[in-house]
Amino acid sequence: MVAKVNVDLCTGCGSCVDECPAAAISLNDDGIATVDESECLDCGSCEDACPNNAITIE
Repeated sequence: MVAKVNVDLCTGCGSCVDECPAAAISLNDDGIATVDESECLDCGSCEDACPNNAITIE
């Protein structure tokens, strides 16, 4: 399981980036969160931090 970003809901606020303990999330050139699946810990911190519910652990 890894964090998945719904690009239609992501506003690029960066909350997930700040909360990810593995630094597995960054904002791409369009300002949308992207997850490095090889670094994701499946901890759910990003999911909890996202105010738009744009991230789910799947």
